Amino acid sequence: MVDLNDIGLFVQVVRCGSFSEAGRRLGIPPNTVSRRIQELEDQLGARLMQRSTRKLTLSDAGREFHDRCAAAIDGLQQASQDLTAGSRVPSGLVRVAAPANFLDFYTPQLAAAFLGTYPQVRLEFLLDDAIVDLITDRIDVAFRGGSGGGSGYLAHRVPVSPTGLFASPDYLERHGSPQALAELASHQCLTTPRQSDHVVWRLRAPETSEEHVEVTGTFAANSTRALLLAAVAGLGIALLPGAIAAADVAAGRLVPILPQYKRRDQSMWVVYPSHRQVSPAVKAFVTSVIKRFEEEMVLLD
Repeated sequence: MVDLNDIGLFVQVVRCGSFSEAGRRLGIPPNTVSRRIQELEDQLGARLMQRSTRKLTLSDAGREFHDRCAAAIDGLQQASQDLTAGSRVPSGLVRVAAPANFLDFYTPQLAAAFLGTYPQVRLEFLLDDAIVDLITDRIDVAFRGGSGGGSGYLAHRVPVSPTGLFASPDYLERHGSPQALAELASHQCLTTPRQSDHVVWRLRAPETSEEHVEVTGTFAANSTRALLLAAVAGLGIALLPGAIAAADVAAGRLVPILPQYKRRDQSMWVVYPSHRQVSPAVKAFVTSVIKRFEEEMVLLD
């Protein structure tokens, strides 16, 4: 079978007009160029060029062969250049696995801005609090809380603002702002549903041991987004991830309560399937998300 590299070499020799010039451009010794062209002729069973001490002259077969092959070789070279250039430009599908409330933090508006910057990228989100198998579900990158990615994956931790207490200015005007953690017991607190009437919040101030307080309230929901909206609406005090509350704090819709107390068991990990090379599109998206984390940390600083 004819080697395509030898055909490409033949086209280069014709364009350069000599073995030596073709060899110089390609970094190949002239005698190697001559030998490979001879092997190509033997494989084709046809004389492609006449050799003399001064110049190379194409035979009729060589001229016809060159005319038919040159455009194809040029097309292959252009395709290779385009692919190499394209590999540096973020493009293609990025499948993202993240917690169910991820788009409360990385909002569709931010996604729209990202896609506007990288119009050749497509985003698909698999939003679920359950841990998915990155390889089975063809996930390019996952954002996870807890202890990280687990065995078999590549993961690195992202600094995030810890979970804290927030309430609306309206609620605080009507009910006052608690000055100690124990005072939360007498406030309307927005919680997740539990079988018992009371929920225990465990928080810690800097350089102190963890403290806990039993809280209750008339509104509960199993969605962080719902708790955020309830807090903004003045229904009570909510325990919210700083990343989720940051925009409303900046806009004055929420106020941090007892800001020295945080739940510091929160962390976020960026996880990649270890067997895959991270594409420019994935890198660009992760950079966009991390920038969002950094911005909300500044907002709550």
